[in-house]
Order: sequence, then structure tokens, then C-alpha cells
Amino acid sequence: MSYSDSHLRGILRRTKCIACVGVSPNPVRPSHFVARYLRLKGFRVIPVNPGHSGATLFGETVFADLSDIPADVPVDMVDIFRRSEHVTPIVLAALAHLPRVRTIWMQIGVENADAAALAEAKGLTVIQDRCPKIEYQRLFGELRMAGFNTGIISSKL
Repeated sequence: MSYSDSHLRGILRRTKCIACVGVSPNPVRPSHFVARYLRLKGFRVIPVNPGHSGATLFGETVFADLSDIPADVPVDMVDIFRRSEHVTPIVLAALAHLPRVRTIWMQIGVENADAAALAEAKGLTVIQDRCPKIEYQRLFGELRMAGFNTGIISSKL
């Protein structure tokens, strides 16, 4: 799938609150690292993981399901860290329980054409097989010519 930089930049600029489905409390897991990064960049990140429901992560209560997120929480993006075959129920829950959601974002390796069609039919924007962390870094000047900005200073060439 191909998305223009202006399209992705627009999504990231308008998004304020992200429900991160499948986020892990384990700091070495990609879902944890991405959610933490997004939180550090000013996004409100609502963690969703049934195995850790009720715990606190990134200063927020972990919810078991999107339907458990209170109606007054203004989620505008659902970021999905689940296998492709599990995406449709997540999209259906988002459509049923998150009135402000505008974007369904499927992580790298996650694609589901049927779920995307359901969301798009309801007017939502869908991004598949991309990472909002990587796109944020790329589009807002945090990636360098040689790749990821690791923040490590070294004298090695």
C-alpha cells in the first residue's frame, strides 16, 4: 500500500489520543516501545490488552477491550498490534464503541482488506502495514540520512 507523506502527516497532526490494541507492558516488545515513544511525543496513549486489564501503563489504565474505554475518552486513532486475522473484531469494536475514532492504523505486517473496507465504509481513514512511530520520525525530522536516530553519540566512523 502506498500513502502520500502529506496524508500520513495530516493523520499524525490531527491525532491526539491513540488506543493501542495489543500493547505489552514488557519494555523490550515493539508495541511497548512504540506506545511509549508516542506518549513521549505528546499523544495520549490508551493501552488495550486483556491480559493486563486494570494495570497502569504510561499513566493510563489498561483496558481489556476497546468497548471498555469510557465514552468520554476522546480516542481518535486505534493502533493495532495484533495478527491480521484478529483485526476485524477490533475494527467492529472501534466502530461500535468509539464515536470519535477517525483512523484505524495497522502495524507493520498487519493487513486486513475486509476490516479496512468496513472502516472506510463508515468514513474512517485506514493505514495498513505501517508504524506510526517510524512515520512520525520520518515525517517530522527525527530520522537521519543513515537511518534511525539512536541518540547515541559515538566517535566511531
